[in-house]
Amino acid sequence: MAFAAVSPCSLLAPLWRSIVALPGHTIYCGRGASRVKFYGPWKGAAFTQKGTRSLLRKHLKFIALVALAALILWWFGRGLNWAEVRQSLAQANAPLLATSILVVCLTYLLRAFRWRALLAPLTPASLRELFVATTVGFGSVFLFGRAGEVVRPVVLPLRDRRVRPAASFVTIMVERLCDMVAVVVLFSANLLWFRAPGSNATELMHVREAGVILLVLAIIGVACLVWFERQSRRATRWLDKRLAGWKFVPERVRHAAVSTLEQLATALQVLAHPRELLVTTTWTLLLWLAIILANGLVIRAFGLPFGFSETVFVLGWALVGSLVPTPGGAAGAFHAATAAGLVFLGVAREQAAAVSIIIHLVDFAPAVLFGLYYLLRGDIQIKRLRELTSSEAVEHAVEDEKIEPAETKIEDELQVVGVGK
Repeated sequence: MAFAAVSPCSLLAPLWRSIVALPGHTIYCGRGASRVKFYGPWKGAAFTQKGTRSLLRKHLKFIALVALAALILWWFGRGLNWAEVRQSLAQANAPLLATSILVVCLTYLLRAFRWRALLAPLTPASLRELFVATTVGFGSVFLFGRAGEVVRPVVLPLRDRRVRPAASFVTIMVERLCDMVAVVVLFSANLLWFRAPGSNATELMHVREAGVILLVLAIIGVACLVWFERQSRRATRWLDKRLAGWKFVPERVRHAAVSTLEQLATALQVLAHPRELLVTTTWTLLLWLAIILANGLVIRAFGLPFGFSETVFVLGWALVGSLVPTPGGAAGAFHAATAAGLVFLGVAREQAAAVSIIIHLVDFAPAVLFGLYYLLRGDIQIKRLRELTSSEAVEHAVEDEKIEPAETKIEDELQVVGVGK
């Protein structure tokens, strides 16, 4: 890292402690401010009183989430016959489990391809570095919970200097939107023909009604994103003006909200072009088919005769559990939700618990191993990663740095050298 040299502009001098940027990059010091270069050894803002309070809050939050995970795991394990759970684990089909692990590794590669497609309108990116960032990021999610989400978009600019931090963060945001839409569409469409064992006509009707509602909401959500991309300038100006009129909204919050929407609109251009939309949709479909296949192989490894529809149903429960931000990859909540979906399908509690434990390990353990591999190789520096994932660094990367489509950058360069109009 590096800190800003004292600027000739007296207005910038008192701000050097709060400015964060990647080495070799420029960053904007506030909305509409001049571009500032960064030089010299980084001493960090962690020594400030604000940084100390932020660090303390982060530690307290992590401790609270660990306690929550422990509580949920206790609730999940109470009343289980653990001898039967161990027996179910011992009887699992090892070749099927090994194949599921290979498929999960394939999902990381598919995510890297999709991420490259999302970055394409903004900047080229190395597939290898995208894969490294993806695996390290998911390994961090397993270790630290949802707080580890910030690692993936931070690692990529560290390893591929062509990718700006803001572009990395915003495309991850769009990726999350793609995943959310894919999950809702798959789960809701699956409910339209899903039939649980022993269910009656009334229960099936309610299930199908839920599927229709979720599907309609997904379609409305996609339509809103497309509308926002087309009307982003007008919508952003309206929001900026409205927030400026509300005196209780801090200036910092207003700038962050407006800047994030502007960058999101730029990244959402992938939805406005049929070719990019088709590429992104294809990678997303392949990714989730691979995820379903991996989970289905684990379920089959325990001798459960479930097919595509049942696997998608269980996966939907698991994803709801994964939203709980506990360390260990939503430890406890993931297991309880996955097991609940299996029990709903008529699986015994002990066997459902065994399946949920293995699904959790298969989904996250490969990423942890990849992360350790890159860490031991020296490809990832923990000290720099900690500095860049601080709340101040993330805030400035998203709020202050402007991102532009690659086409716009080329046009600007041509105008500088006198080519074009």
